[in-house]
Amino acid sequence: MTMLTRREWHQLMAAGLMAGAGGRTARARGGQAERLPESRIRGVLIGVQSYSFRDRGLQGLIDGMRATGITSCELWQGHVEPRELGGRGARDEMRRWRLTVPLDHFRSIRTRFEQAGLTLNSYNISFQDHFSDDEIDRGFEMAEALGVSAITASAHVNSVPRIARMAGAHGIPVAMHNHSRVDANEFSSPAQFAAAVAQGDGRSIAVNLDVGHFVAANHDPVAWLRDHPEQVTTLHLKDRGRDQGPNVPWGEGDAPITEVLRLVRDAGWDIPCNIEYEYRGGDTVEEVRRCFDYCRRALDA
Repeated sequence: MTMLTRREWHQLMAAGLMAGAGGRTARARGGQAERLPESRIRGVLIGVQSYSFRDRGLQGLIDGMRATGITSCELWQGHVEPRELGGRGARDEMRRWRLTVPLDHFRSIRTRFEQAGLTLNSYNISFQDHFSDDEIDRGFEMAEALGVSAITASAHVNSVPRIARMAGAHGIPVAMHNHSRVDANEFSSPAQFAAAVAQGDGRSIAVNLDVGHFVAANHDPVAWLRDHPEQVTTLHLKDRGRDQGPNVPWGEGDAPITEVLRLVRDAGWDIPCNIEYEYRGGDTVEEVRRCFDYCRRALDA
């Protein structure tokens, strides 16, 4: 394995690897930040997919979570990896970074969340066909360093056998995230979920059910969730229209967000329900707060 040179490492740092590290951290304010009340409403843990804060760096994400009062995070890989390596032209460089970055990078991120009074419920790294075996295995090491109990992934269907083998070895389940586009190599349907879970050992392959995408693909998330709660590690909450409808502000589409939340509440399932702000809106913090308020109204009723 080729290690990064000191010069290369500092170049990555300067390009934003530790985005926002110069911001006000809990340590800079003299220790751990005041702990917020857990963002649990009527027993339901409301978290956020950090992709919702894709317009800002890691410290901006942490500050945004504290501003909204949401304490639980599904951490998107884009908030911890060098963004300039995210394009296709830098694929080899991204693989090299993943294989050589010290795991202390991820431990330090975990510490920053802890100091801010926040928790990580999962790590979102999308294992696809172009990932090498070493790269997939390294993803589990990253998750272990972050201290999460699950990985979520917009994975390719063809990669499931490799993922299942490594998930079983590490003891960390990988939850397959669905999109709405119908494709044999992308998750969009209940049948694809069932086939993937069957390739695991009963624990290694799970589901990260995206309520909005499921509806856009003309499936019923309430019925599916009622029948398969043991397969779900996390939920993504967003609103979309049926028949591949667009992302829209919550309440304007066909996604049964309220019904899903109440089902989780009434059944007593401890499934993180993660807000994923993806529609066209205004200020990110205000839009995420609006989604959080929607959850509160749904669960308090």
